[in-house]
Formats: sequence, structure tokens, C-alpha cells
Amino acid sequence: MTIDYAPAGTGYDEMFEAAGTPRRSSVNFVDRLASFTPQDLIQRQQRAEQTLHTLGITFTVYGEDEGTERIWPFDLLPRIIAGQEWARIEQGLKQRVHALNLFIQDIYNEQRIIKDGTLPAELIHSCASLRPQLIGFRPPQDVWCHISGVDLVRDGDGTIYVLEDNLRCPSGVSYVLENRELMKRTFPQVFEGMSVSPVEDYPEQLLDTLLSCAPAGVDLPCAVLLTPGIYNSAYFEHTYLAQQMGIQLVQGSDLLVRDNRVFMRTTHGLQRVDVIYRRIDDDFLDPTFFRPDSTLGVAGLMEAYLSGNVTLANAPGCGVADDKAIYAYVPDIIRYYLAEDAILSNVPTFVCADSVQRDHVLSNLDKLVVKPTNESGGYGILMGPMASQAERDRCADAVRTNPRNYIAQPLLQLSTVPTLIGDQVHPRHVDLRPFVLSGKDIYVMPGGLTRVALRAGSMVVNSSQGGGSKDTWVLRDRSLRTAPHIATAEQKQSQTLR
Repeated sequence: MTIDYAPAGTGYDEMFEAAGTPRRSSVNFVDRLASFTPQDLIQRQQRAEQTLHTLGITFTVYGEDEGTERIWPFDLLPRIIAGQEWARIEQGLKQRVHALNLFIQDIYNEQRIIKDGTLPAELIHSCASLRPQLIGFRPPQDVWCHISGVDLVRDGDGTIYVLEDNLRCPSGVSYVLENRELMKRTFPQVFEGMSVSPVEDYPEQLLDTLLSCAPAGVDLPCAVLLTPGIYNSAYFEHTYLAQQMGIQLVQGSDLLVRDNRVFMRTTHGLQRVDVIYRRIDDDFLDPTFFRPDSTLGVAGLMEAYLSGNVTLANAPGCGVADDKAIYAYVPDIIRYYLAEDAILSNVPTFVCADSVQRDHVLSNLDKLVVKPTNESGGYGILMGPMASQAERDRCADAVRTNPRNYIAQPLLQLSTVPTLIGDQVHPRHVDLRPFVLSGKDIYVMPGGLTRVALRAGSMVVNSSQGGGSKDTWVLRDRSLRTAPHIATAEQKQSQTLR
């Protein structure tokens, strides 16, 4: 078949330079589609959706009366990234996550970056995710953030930006792995021979990362995955990853602490636990340390952790580095700890805690996206250009009342990818969440989770807000050209403020 597809009139399309002209990285894929009829494509999409239903690959949306559990939305047409461009992205991700780990270590110990005046002290001290109880603590291997999900977007001029860092309990990697399996099952003739970088070794890489950060002196460490339970939105992922790694999936009631050591209840008695991949928020980890009303965690867990007898991944307190106000300073953080310029730029960001930047935001709410600094999942965001005057007024009141809680960014024209909508192919906006593992070494999964806004014109890609996903193909041919790189985000913001 020939794809009857026209890229959006403005912006950057990941697969086509213009109608009928695929990008170099996509030529082979588009050529292979020529052997399929439109009906073939629709049938394969339906087959993929039936597979998702049969396997029970789901996610949960909270607060909906008609039922919260849904089949994971998947689109058959992949997103394709040239190998040469990915090499630069991978380098930038490693640089960023390395610097953020150093930043967290410094904040909970010497605080040099504050004393030297690189970051405002008040910005750190007012951070909702800062855990003062951890001041002076150093985790095994000095790794705080073992698993990171860094959200990337491409603007209309082709520039790749980091949209935000997810350093607490980033989710979505199970869907990356399942998307790849779906592609192999439903589109084998297209997939084979495309030199797509594999992602299947991620569970092995994750387990190696966890075990490499076990407490000192443990020869054969035991790792478990701690889940809040079946009602959590990411419970499918918890079960999937535990199964793929070959470790036990446990809830708080399965663990206990004795003599500052953690044990797991088994049919053969108690078994020592050395590493906990926790998918529970900080506040619920230990009722004797954080929230006393938590029934999800383990009493005494934090004392065992602070005594060096168990590793928690990710470390409690690492959310200080993914606060959206701190995000604005990540290029400075990279320069401070690594003496390097950031390879990947931030989106130009205005921190409302700063009076000059706040005034700019309040005067331009009709042009900006305003975000709470500690929300996730697309909640609490004001899309200024699409909002009503009443919505902008309410947002302005909230910003004035609690400016530390808000940042603002220009509305980017996110890149598009051909997406099967019904029986036709249309451009839909996408972002990308690569996953980075930090242990003794840093590993970046090739590609990651491409999230797609299935509604026409929407820029909101979160599954909780009606988005879906695609398989992401990183081609191993490094001779392919890279996307253009325009002015840095910092230069653009400086020009705006002037």
C-alpha cells in the first residue's frame, strides 16, 4: 500500500519530510508497507488489540465511574529514530542522570552547590520532596536514582528537548517491552531485517543494576519488587518486571524487619532481603518514619536502610532532583558537577518563585503552559493558549498564592508520527520516555516509550488523559543523518526575558 498521509501543516513529522517523501531513516519501512493493503493494516491493528486483551495488558485510570482498568492503547505504526541521532541522545541522557545523582548526593551531604551560590538555598529547602531525615546519608555505590525515565520532546524546528525528569518511581517500561513483542507478532515481515536495536535485555540489565548496588559484604544478594498492590495503576508493570527478572513480587505485609535487617516471609521460613525495588512513594514506605497511617510499607524499613543493611531503589529523597523548579537549573547542575555544557537542552522554563520570571508568566498566561512543580500524569496543567479567561484567572490566583508551586513553559509544537485512527492514517503528536539505569555503570535502553496523543490536535500524551503508545525503533545504522540542532533552550529563554 501507499500511505495516504499528509504531515501536519506546521511542525516536524518524525517519518515524513513532506507528503510522499519519507525521511531517510523511514524509507525502508515505508517501502515495506507497499506490500500491504489498507485492510491488512487494519486487521493487524485489530489483532494487536485482541492480543492485548487476551494477555490482560492493562493500566488504571483513577476517578472514572465506568471502571478504571483499561486495555493498553497501542498503535501499530512505529516511531523510527536514526542510530546517529540516538547516539547523541544516549550520551546526553547519561550525562544528565550522572549529574543528577551527584546533585542528590551533594544535597544530602556537603551541599556545596548551595554554599557556592549556584542554586538558591530557598529553592532546595522549600522542595516538597526533600527528606531532611536523610541528611548525612550515603547509599551503596553512592547511587540514589537507579531507574530514571527522562521525557523528551521534539519541537517544530527539529530540536530535541528534555521536558522533565522522572526519578522517583518512573513507570512505563513494561509497555515498551510488550509493544516490541506485539510488533514482532503482528508485523514480522516489516520488522525483520530492519536492524532495530533490541530492548529485550532490559529486565536482565535492571536486575544487574539492582544487584550491583547491594549492601557491601553480601555475596549472593536477594532482590524483591515491592508493590502497593493490585489497585495501583502500574500493577501490571510490577508483576511483569518481577516475573521477567525472576524475583519475588511482595507487598509490605510480606516483609518484616528484625535487628535492622529485612526479611521476606516464605513457605520455608524467613529469607534475608538485600535489595528492594520499591514502587511505593516515599511517604508510604515506613509508618514509623514517614506517614504513620500507611498500611503499604514496612515498619522499621528506614532504620534498616539507614544502617546500610538493605538497598532501596530508587532511594528515598531522590525526588528533590525531579521537582520541576529544580529542573530549570539542570543545565547549571551539569556544568557545576561535570564542567560540561548540557548535551540535551531543557525546554525554556520560567520559575514562578523568582519574582521577575513570575511577572513574565502572569503577563503571558495566554501563551504559556503552567505546571505544578510536583504533579505528574498530566494533572493540574494549564494549557494557556487553549484555556478560557476564567481558567487563566484561576491559575493566576494560584500562582500568586503559592508561586513556589509553579513553573511555566512555552507551548511547544510537538512532533508528529503517522498513526492509524479508525481506517485512516493521521498525524498525531508524540513524546518519548527513555529509561536509564544507574549502578556501577549507566545503561540506556535504546528508544523507550513513545506516547501518542490519540485525539486530533491534542498535545497531552499521558495514557491517563487519553493517550496511547507506539513501538520505538532505534536503527543501528549510524550513517543516517541527524536532526538539525538549533539554538539552545537557555539562549531562547534569555532572549525572551530581554
